[in-house]
Amino acid sequence: MKTKIVAILAGLALALAARAQNTARQKGWVAANFRKPPAAELQKKLTPIQFEVTQRAGTERAFANEYWNNERPGIYVDVVSGEPLFSSLDKFDSGTGWPSFTKALEKGNVKPNSGLLLGGFLGIEIRSVHADSHLGHVFSDGPPPAHLRYCMNSAAMRFIPVEKLVEEGYGQYKGLFEKVPPKK
Repeated sequence: MKTKIVAILAGLALALAARAQNTARQKGWVAANFRKPPAAELQKKLTPIQFEVTQRAGTERAFANEYWNNERPGIYVDVVSGEPLFSSLDKFDSGTGWPSFTKALEKGNVKPNSGLLLGGFLGIEIRSVHADSHLGHVFSDGPPPAHLRYCMNSAAMRFIPVEKLVEEGYGQYKGLFEKVPPKK
């Protein structure tokens, strides 16, 4: 009888551990766990502007988007995959009406795609690596030292405030925001 109870408890413990592991896998970003959904599924999951921007390389209106003037500390992730893209620590006011950053949070999650933009401005399209979402463009008129301006579409990103990083599975980035003086 004792052996049976121990075996049942051991099985229960293993089941609970597996369940906890699956829950942890669903949060945050693990490239191996991501498979891009078909377009029809994305159309149901995303808002019309999110789908237009990420899947059809659209552009949202300047000064009429969610994050252009967001000053809260946190990170920005791909709205399709959740892959980490940018940090508020690298965000600056470019005066363009779109969220702008000096660099990517994870260089391995963004990829360039050369192209000529409207008005003849030479810019480089930026896409997420794993979801292949159109994010925006990068220009060489940003602040020093790199002089880069990653001009992104809010619709392509989801903002995770610093106080929710651990809860959402991005706790590894929390340390970036500790003992950082507030922006002026």
